[in-house]
Amino acid sequence: MTALPQAPLGYNPRMGIRPRAAPYRRTSRVKAVIRFRVDVGSALAIGPGKISLLETIEQTGSLSEAARVLGMSYRRAWQLLASLNEASREPVTDARKGGNHGGGSQLTAFGRQMIRLYRAFDAETQRRARVAFAPIRSRARAGARPAPARRLPLSSR
Repeated sequence: MTALPQAPLGYNPRMGIRPRAAPYRRTSRVKAVIRFRVDVGSALAIGPGKISLLETIEQTGSLSEAARVLGMSYRRAWQLLASLNEASREPVTDARKGGNHGGGSQLTAFGRQMIRLYRAFDAETQRRARVAFAPIRSRARAGARPAPARRLPLSSR
């Protein structure tokens, strides 16, 4: 008579409880990633969302198409773009009004420069993070989600 395989310790199929993961796994899939926003003065904030929007506008030639590709509303995309244009002395895009052939948007030289500078800084930051946090990466759980970022009250900043 062969024994039935034992359920993992802590597993209860009626309650849907699964056993906890091992304390840590050594895996190369775990990465140290830094997400950041650059505040230039008090009005201009440049982060990954605005940069992705600019890159997608450059690829699609349209703010509405870029919004669709990124899965955001047109209104939100327009607000992000307007905040960049209002906070800068130079516009980041040139918009063409619609008509028979439709409108569109294209990046200005300043908009392309903003992407280039942000991506260069991002690449350097990610490279440094990989090196600096290498001793910790081997102890991180694969697939674990980071805790959501918290905003500090203004009095604590």
